[in-house]
Amino acid sequence: MTNKTLVFGASLKEERYSNMAIKRLINSNHEVVAYGLREGDVAGVEIDTELVQYQDLHTVTLYLNPQRQIAFYDYLVNLKPKRIIFNPGTENPEFYKILRDNTIDFEIACTLVLLSTNQY
Repeated sequence: MTNKTLVFGASLKEERYSNMAIKRLINSNHEVVAYGLREGDVAGVEIDTELVQYQDLHTVTLYLNPQRQIAFYDYLVNLKPKRIIFNPGTENPEFYKILRDNTIDFEIACTLVLLSTNQY
């Protein structure tokens, strides 16, 4: 397994990009944990509905719109990931500043594209 990724805003719906990301990350041999509103399993990954203090996270890939992110700023910063990926629709300049202040790298990118082009 390679770097651990938290898919934040995970969905059980197969047409959702967060669901596709979980599957592609698993297929690319990444360790995956997930947080979402509904319990369930995607490709063998249990979706947590409570905020867990995950250890040794490399990446958080966001699938929440900027307004919904606000409630999770402190939680995500305290996880101390190496980077946070802002997928399309999640772009958030306010959060970028918080991440810079906490020396957490971030990318405005698409996890699925990064994986398909071996840039993840």
